[in-house]
Amino acid sequence: MSLFFDDRLATVLRQRATGEASLRTQFRQLLDLLGKDRTYTGNSDHSLLAAAWLRMDALADAIPAEIRARLIREPGWRFHSPDLAAHFADQEPEVTSAALVRAELTSEDWTALIPRLPVRARGFLRLRRDLPLDVEALLARLGVHDRGLPAPTVDQASDQAAPPAIDPAPAARVPSPARPLPSAPLPSVTVAPMLRKVPGTTAANPVRSRDRDDSGRTEISALVERIAQFRRTRGDSPLDLESSPRLPLGELADRPVVDVSNFGFATDISGRIAWAITEIAPMVIGVRLFTQQTRGQSSVYGAALARAFARRQPITDARISLQGAPAISGDWIVDAEPHFNDEGHFTGYLGRFRRLISGANAMSSAAAREADRIRQLLHELRTPVTAVQGYAEVIQQQLFGPAPHEYRALAAAIAADAARILAGFEELDRLARLETGATGIEPGETDLAALVRRTAAQLGPVMGQQRAGLDLNIAGTGSVPIGLDADDAEALIWRLLASLGSACTPDERIAVRLDVASQGNIGHAHLVCMLPVRLAEEENLFSATTRTSESAINAGLFGTGFALRLARAEARAAGGALRSDKGELTLTLPLLINTSALPGAANA
Repeated sequence: MSLFFDDRLATVLRQRATGEASLRTQFRQLLDLLGKDRTYTGNSDHSLLAAAWLRMDALADAIPAEIRARLIREPGWRFHSPDLAAHFADQEPEVTSAALVRAELTSEDWTALIPRLPVRARGFLRLRRDLPLDVEALLARLGVHDRGLPAPTVDQASDQAAPPAIDPAPAARVPSPARPLPSAPLPSVTVAPMLRKVPGTTAANPVRSRDRDDSGRTEISALVERIAQFRRTRGDSPLDLESSPRLPLGELADRPVVDVSNFGFATDISGRIAWAITEIAPMVIGVRLFTQQTRGQSSVYGAALARAFARRQPITDARISLQGAPAISGDWIVDAEPHFNDEGHFTGYLGRFRRLISGANAMSSAAAREADRIRQLLHELRTPVTAVQGYAEVIQQQLFGPAPHEYRALAAAIAADAARILAGFEELDRLARLETGATGIEPGETDLAALVRRTAAQLGPVMGQQRAGLDLNIAGTGSVPIGLDADDAEALIWRLLASLGSACTPDERIAVRLDVASQGNIGHAHLVCMLPVRLAEEENLFSATTRTSESAINAGLFGTGFALRLARAEARAAGGALRSDKGELTLTLPLLINTSALPGAANA
């Protein structure tokens, strides 16, 4: 024989609920336990039950009424305790209504509970249509009725149903003394002119047609006027003309082409479009979302769309292609949200189609798609690296308590490595954006000569440890203004000179020359750098993987070749170029002003 002891209620009461989330959790737990039938509450300790009811009162003071009502209305659960229904009957109206709708009691429990309920709470029971017949009879005896207007009598119904009299001369209308006018105005009725005599009309029910005697116009003239009025007031939008019926009179060629830029839609549980706006519905209903793919693209977009649909996740910026009528054919962007009913069951997606703009059409090339996939991959990789960096900093700074110095040293090294990895990710993302045109270099004004001198001065002490350095040759002492933002220009020059400096061997000097050249009114600045021996031996400088541990200068996470490739992309985005030829690396940038007044200017 086994002995079971139910201590769930005691376990819930022992918990200390301090935060908002813990208060709602404890309230929901007490709902489940106190909402059981009498088999649970009858075998429980009376002092424990009393403590539970007191805790419910305390939670009612701490949780707003609308939140408690929402917790009670959660789909998928019902309670069977008349004591819990009586407890909620004295609370706010929204809480009482939610509780009495969710309660599932026996006929005997309802019969015993309803006389104990407040008069206000009894009215909420009339919202239910699943109560036993004897319970409904009890409510009727207690005077609880539906909140609706009483049904009209036979005379009132016949008066309202009778059509208004048709009078061709409204100004001469005189009320009949036999029947008083109704208090509410009758609805207006537009009567079309009669083209023929209605059979069966009598003197008691006259129907007069407009003829030449009473209106001054013939039936034909009235019809012509109606057609002209229709032509003046009909809608002139392309969608109205497309949906209106037309006769085959050779006018189809004059119809404007319908250009749809966006439309709303809804799908069923299988992902098939079941509703769309009226003008587009015949063209798209029946199309399945996650089987459509953009022409010329790989299945990564369709797979991502199908995966989001299977997981009931929101769909954002999904690219698909529609085939069919000219109004909808082409590439689209889809944004949609999953929809669920009150019981929590998935019912489909609600969303909107929108056309790809002209700028987005340039992203259809293979290189652009590859760059887009790289950016998505980098976004996925940043999350775990950022988490590792955060936990390492927590240990190194002892935010959660003291840690041994050895662990702190290891955590600091891990945080530094994570920072370098994130910096490498930023460089990859920047290169992908620059090469696809998704981003550019901000315009501005920067003195290139001063920037080169400052960068060389920063690299000098580090390179001097190996008796290496940069030999500058800048024409004149004036400024060389270029049209780049100061931060972007500094990052470009630092990346270029640091990459060359990190590849220097001991006792190696690099000659750096800054020239200004002009052709007409257009001027350019040329920064010519001699390549170090290690880089001059590379067959393709921008694919070089040269790495050295002798220099304290770091060319980047991916080596010198990648850093120079990023510098080349930045120079192109700024309107310049970066070229390697005959052992020299030349950076060309556009000048901000005319070069005729600059020192050392030469005609190219």
